[in-house]
Amino acid sequence: MSDERADTTLEALLDFVKETRGFDFTGYKRTTIQRRVAKRMSTVAVERYDDYLDYLELHGEEFAELFNTVLINTTGFFRDPQAWEYMATEVAPQLLAARPDDAPIRVWCAGCASGEEPYTVAMVLARVMGDNAFRERVKIYATDVDEDALDVARHGAYLPRQIEDVPHEALERFFERTDQRYVFRKDLRRSVIFGRNDLVQDAPISRIDLLVCRNTLMYFTAEAQAHILRRFHFGLDDDGYLLLGKSEMLITHTDLFAPVELKRRVFRKVIRPAMRDRVRVMAGNAIRGHAAVETGDLREAAFDIAGPAQLVLDHNRALIMANDAARRLFGLSLNDFGRPVQDLELSYRPVELRSPLDALDRDLRPAEIRMVQWHLGDTERVFDVRLTPLLNNGGAMGTSIAYLDVTDARRLQDQLTSSKVELEQAYEELQSTVEELETTNEELQSTNEELETTNEELQSTNEELETMNEELQSSNEELETMNEELRHRSQELNDINAFLETILSTIGMAVAVLDRNQRVQIWNGRARDLWGVTAEEAEDEHLLGLDIGLPVEKLKQQLREMLNGGSGREEVVLDATNRRGKAFQCRVTLLPLGAGDGQASGVIMMMEDADG
Repeated sequence: MSDERADTTLEALLDFVKETRGFDFTGYKRTTIQRRVAKRMSTVAVERYDDYLDYLELHGEEFAELFNTVLINTTGFFRDPQAWEYMATEVAPQLLAARPDDAPIRVWCAGCASGEEPYTVAMVLARVMGDNAFRERVKIYATDVDEDALDVARHGAYLPRQIEDVPHEALERFFERTDQRYVFRKDLRRSVIFGRNDLVQDAPISRIDLLVCRNTLMYFTAEAQAHILRRFHFGLDDDGYLLLGKSEMLITHTDLFAPVELKRRVFRKVIRPAMRDRVRVMAGNAIRGHAAVETGDLREAAFDIAGPAQLVLDHNRALIMANDAARRLFGLSLNDFGRPVQDLELSYRPVELRSPLDALDRDLRPAEIRMVQWHLGDTERVFDVRLTPLLNNGGAMGTSIAYLDVTDARRLQDQLTSSKVELEQAYEELQSTVEELETTNEELQSTNEELETTNEELQSTNEELETMNEELQSSNEELETMNEELRHRSQELNDINAFLETILSTIGMAVAVLDRNQRVQIWNGRARDLWGVTAEEAEDEHLLGLDIGLPVEKLKQQLREMLNGGSGREEVVLDATNRRGKAFQCRVTLLPLGAGDGQASGVIMMMEDADG
């Protein structure tokens, strides 16, 4: 199968999973998805993606196994202890100091898996705040896409090997011991709320003071990471903190988050005070890359402080942007953004816009309505209204509407004519300077982009290695579980063997158990004492090949008949010599073992002194 076909078929498989079960894996890195799906395919013994798709259609229970394999729930208490120590000594105290004593503290643990991380956050905050303040003020929202993992997390019960990294003091304070598990304290457990949330598709939780998302982003593509981080930015309070995993550095997202302690992966939200910034970040229009972000910010700052009032409508004629002059001129609020222009007063005052907008959609050419008079209070002002289509690949993606206040311009036009020549000369000099600055800026930007590309490649490689490490850790935990079960069963077998040996020894007779080939399977201690042959020497040996003081060749006929379904019990008295060389009459009793279908599976042979 070629790589191209493999990718195409894998995409079809992911689309099928999304349509049938609602799990959208399209934002996950393809290398990780391929490895995890290949593991399930190997388990169910199929080699092609389309064969595995057929298997999913026939075996609905396989979806759960696939999701558990792809969603690597590798986590633990106090993972990366230095990061949690920094959280307890620096972040939590600063977070609490910046808020009133009775203000609620909202925490979001995204990608919480089986719950170890949110409970770790709870232990850290309870240690800093005290139990009473924690119960009254803190809410921890723990989310994941894996419902099975969330069910485990809601119980808050963990095996001894799962709480090995919990400090002894914290274990005594925050957990209650049952017969086989450690259970997180119920009074503190009520502050932790678990729920399903898809970071790519679902809306973010808002007004968050602390957001913990560790070793989750590394499973997503760069585009999906950018999308999720914009949602995190929207959900965090202005002075909120973001804690990431050790392989996540946000190299290309410095416009959203600034590092507080990069070594511990602690970040602060970059505050965007202007209304247009909050709308733009949530809409996902942020430009990636440091140089591009700086240029975009300058462009929007220039747009916002531009003298003429200016509006931007999208292709559905909904208001999406307005600069400062336009917001003041028309009294616009945040609720007006996203509304159709026909629902706003500015659609007909100071001039009716419907007809010009219709003509603009039809002709895709700029239009201007000149000398529009508008009475504002006690004054009359004059505007030139310019409508300009915003084109993309020959089609209109929106409209720009500019209101140029020409009240004073009309009066000053004659005076400005004489200054036009001097202004043009100054403009040419300025243009020359600007061109030189642009050339220098392009060179610097090119160098910066090369460095960013190198950093992104290193970051991608680091994330891939961390992903593989967690996959190995997950497999190791599965092997440990299997080894534990094997040890348990071996112990049970040893106990049964010891119990059987006790029974055979208690009988008081020498006992040997033969299989159908007359090979010794069991040789008890009384047989060893009687004939001087140990169990190790006798087991798996043919009875006739044993060098003992019993003439076993005289038993051949009885053994053959009994193994072929003969009589149920045989007793024979033979002259024998024990291990000390003493002659005696030996009574040999033969019993069939497990007789069925006319044949016995073996023979029980009991030997004792006939004289007592």
